[in-house]
Amino acid sequence: MIGDRDVVVVAGVRTPFCRAWTDLATLHPVELGRLVVQEAVARADVDPAAVDEVVLGNIAAPADASNIARVVALHAKLPRSVPAYTVNRNCASGIEAVVDAAYRIRAGDADLVVAAAVESMSRIPLLFPDEARERWTAAGRARSPLSRAAALAGLRPRHFKPEAALRQGLTDPVSGLNMGETAEILAREFAISREEQDRFALESHERAALAWSEGRMAAEVMAVPIPPDYRAVAERDNGIREGQTLEALARLAPVFDRRYGTVTAGNSSQITDGAAALVLASGVRARELGAAPLGIVRAWGFAGCDPARMGLGPVLATPVALRRAGAALADVELVELNEAFAAQVLACFSAFASRRFCEEHLGRGPVGELDPQRVNVNGGAIALGHPVGATGARLVLTLLGEMERAGAGLGLATLCVGGGQGAAVVVERA
Repeated sequence: MIGDRDVVVVAGVRTPFCRAWTDLATLHPVELGRLVVQEAVARADVDPAAVDEVVLGNIAAPADASNIARVVALHAKLPRSVPAYTVNRNCASGIEAVVDAAYRIRAGDADLVVAAAVESMSRIPLLFPDEARERWTAAGRARSPLSRAAALAGLRPRHFKPEAALRQGLTDPVSGLNMGETAEILAREFAISREEQDRFALESHERAALAWSEGRMAAEVMAVPIPPDYRAVAERDNGIREGQTLEALARLAPVFDRRYGTVTAGNSSQITDGAAALVLASGVRARELGAAPLGIVRAWGFAGCDPARMGLGPVLATPVALRRAGAALADVELVELNEAFAAQVLACFSAFASRRFCEEHLGRGPVGELDPQRVNVNGGAIALGHPVGATGARLVLTLLGEMERAGAGLGLATLCVGGGQGAAVVVERA
């Protein structure tokens, strides 16, 4: 029985997840967001004027749409009276959008909320050095052509060498490590071999390819016409390597520790563009709509951890969500655990079951064993990609679809978060 203030997911959709600088690179993140919000509202079969609020997760906010949620909502033809705001919890921004929507519904402040998430990693800008900015600023403020020329005369070749903001964004400012280096730490601490990581990566591609070939992903993905002429259409995730082999993965050089490392481009998540949106309703509104719910958002949890070991976040956040749901890990039938890196996921598998780790970090016995056959059954971010701010919403959407197909009663979506956090959401099939 669905209660009046239960949080019900009534519809959801995502774009294909496409490797950065490929199929979706020409689409502004506002357009990616517009597409999924408009389509999700249409699939929910609700009047746009009935939407109480839009919450959108995003990390690399475009300069021309600082509150991208509001711009997306207006472009999606929602009435101007519908408020919208943007959330950023790094990799968990998509889950944060879902959780914020759920908070509002449970509190009685809303009955129908769109939770969306978008990231265009292709469009994360290049940054020029501060010294160059100072020169250009001086030129712009100059009061005469002579002073403007003097300011510009100070420009040197080094001032025209930009740095990728993407590289900065994937580096933790506290530990000083980029995300791949944190995965190397976990690989060493949990004694995870290069071969184990490559085998995990291979299975991710194989599962994703099979899911698409069997039609299991089509229902959650919308086709996206590609500008400028809109003749080409992105219809499926394009990072899946159907012919991937263990031998090919083994030939790839380590990226983050070239001498002793084991983390490669092949056993890491892909840099990706994409968006997702879910329509959440209170139980009472879902009944009024006559909606066939995809599922119920039962509980959620967040936790902090060492930024240098950010990949272990799911192990710390999951017990919080499970406790609030009144469940144990053994009750969970399907899991979506974001594949930031193969080493990171495998470390989580070990830590979930480790008495020593759980006693030290959680003050309790082991959380439980994760069955690999129930985790990421349709592949994960190593094959599908990781548009950072959007992934959390994709995890919830994919999980609900697979729970319906498998007849599973309880599911868990969880991911690690750059900066040293974990996020987890427990969902139930309605």
